[in-house]
Amino acid sequence: MSSLALSVLLSLVSAVAYAAGAILQEHVATTTPSRPYAPLHQGRWWAAVALNSVGAVLHVVALAYGPLSLVQPLGALTIVFALPMAALFVRRRAGRTAWRGAIMATAGLAGLLALTGEAESRSLGTAGRGVLAAATLGTVALLFLMAQGMHRPIMRSVLLAGAAGVAFGIASVFTKSVAVDWQWSSPLGQWPSLAVIAALATGGLLLSQASYRGAGLAAPLATVTVVNPVVAAVVGITMFGEDFRYGVLGTVLALACGVVAAGGLILLTLERMGRAPGAGSDRHTSRPQVGEGVDVGAVPGTRTDLEVEMRSRAVAGGS
Repeated sequence: MSSLALSVLLSLVSAVAYAAGAILQEHVATTTPSRPYAPLHQGRWWAAVALNSVGAVLHVVALAYGPLSLVQPLGALTIVFALPMAALFVRRRAGRTAWRGAIMATAGLAGLLALTGEAESRSLGTAGRGVLAAATLGTVALLFLMAQGMHRPIMRSVLLAGAAGVAFGIASVFTKSVAVDWQWSSPLGQWPSLAVIAALATGGLLLSQASYRGAGLAAPLATVTVVNPVVAAVVGITMFGEDFRYGVLGTVLALACGVVAAGGLILLTLERMGRAPGAGSDRHTSRPQVGEGVDVGAVPGTRTDLEVEMRSRAVAGGS
């Protein structure tokens, strides 16, 4: 097997692992609504953590065998893989609107990443790392506080997923800097950056877990998947001297891809809120959606025969 084929295979398996981890996270969020951030007692949650770790390791190995311009766009397939896997393994089917949003987000992100050029490996200085860490913590904290003030579960989840994506994206930036500056003779010299990476990775994991509470699978997963590499790409362009391919044309195309990805996220959000155009004609909108269940309660009355009323409610706890 050639290096390029191995890189493609590893990238695809990595995307599947990420998708499986997200499905487990969403399942845990619907079954343990009282523990939105760290359901440590749930074996499925630890399985999700393991799958996400496997996905990350495979992604790094794929980068060692193949070009960044190929590996990064393939990682965007996580969203597309997650929807049929959820339907197959946990019977969580997505409607047409969710599929359109997922495909738009994936295509836009893949195009944006494919247009991002590669530059010579560089590292941030101590001052630059300090400024970036402070700005990141401030941004994540702001998104978290905004999420707490949201009454709609889907909007709260999207903000939490956005915060997770920022944390993961900047953790990747710090990882790149550590890899460039790493010296086996003095490994402790990188401990401040390693501490930041650990904090951001842990925070991103907890925020992403909370983002699945009451919001289903597609919208939070798409938000994390898009925000993560976009944030890393923005930092790479502004602080590492990276650029888009093909000059001005590449920049215009990248902006167009960004608009397509954003449109996909908006479509997924509106679909979850039940306000997407054409949602009334979707077969699945009248059925309980991902994260919903059915409650059976007795209806008081004078008849001797038992009457029951079926009513849908949000298992994960709404706003």
